[in-house]
Amino acid sequence: MKTIPFAVVACLASVQSYAQNYPAKTIRIVVPYVAGGNTDFTARVIAAKLVEVFGQQIVIENRAGGGTNIGSDLIAKAPADGYSLLMGGASNAINMSLYPKMSYDTLRDFAPVVLCVKGANVLSVHPALPAKTLKELLSLARAQPGKLNFASSGIGSSNQMAGELLKVMAKVNITHVPYKGNPPALIDTVSGQVEMLFSGVPALLPHIQSGRLRALAIGSLKRFPALPTVPTLDEAGLKDYEATTWFGLMAPAKVPKDIVARLNSEIGKALASKEVHDRFINEGVEPMGGTPEQFGMFIRDEIEKYAKVVKAGNLKAE
Repeated sequence: MKTIPFAVVACLASVQSYAQNYPAKTIRIVVPYVAGGNTDFTARVIAAKLVEVFGQQIVIENRAGGGTNIGSDLIAKAPADGYSLLMGGASNAINMSLYPKMSYDTLRDFAPVVLCVKGANVLSVHPALPAKTLKELLSLARAQPGKLNFASSGIGSSNQMAGELLKVMAKVNITHVPYKGNPPALIDTVSGQVEMLFSGVPALLPHIQSGRLRALAIGSLKRFPALPTVPTLDEAGLKDYEATTWFGLMAPAKVPKDIVARLNSEIGKALASKEVHDRFINEGVEPMGGTPEQFGMFIRDEIEKYAKVVKAGNLKAE
């Protein structure tokens, strides 16, 4: 019978003890966007519940810039001790193929913890556009190649990718107009400067309800409760179309598995609670959950999906 070296035994005991005592100090969650958006909101709701459970302070650190690469790189290179975490999102999948040079690798440098929420991108048009259905919009786009514009919150955003995926799957030529954030993109669409945009439910809902925008279809595979009469793009004729926003907690790759498991368990309980569930639904996003392995598979699928979109559209970011 082989004996295990004492140093290995001591190391394993140390890891187990460390995980059992976690957390023993303040945790920081980096949000790679400015404060006030859906990513920031998600992180703060999750943090509030973890504070109740852990009894330790949790600090939200907003590190915007570089298409989320600045904040993401910070956590990719942080100590793998469970005290530095990232509220990642779709950009962490998109950027892998969009940027020619990356300082980190989403699959290699992060340990998935849990998928927190998913949100639906809604395809909306200015009411002056003579298209009341997705079919009519696509017919219009095919009749006028390159003349219809769609706004997005910026290069590499999930809003842009929703439009690029539409172009690839429907085989239409529409022109992307990037903005510095979702508010100016929305303002110009409402005013008729651009014809259409993909955006999340919370931002669009007041304008859809007032008639300033017309919702044609939603990018999730199921209808959203706040817009029950709006069909999915899949239902409207674009089979298997899915382009959603999502946010999930990620840690540096070598963080102890026991810590990942505990974070996953506690956040899963929070997402299942009525209080948190209702808060997210009211904000237009759907609570998710699941295992770290499921989240990892989801990220891999997102990277593969958007790599095809980026290649098909010959897209790149500097």
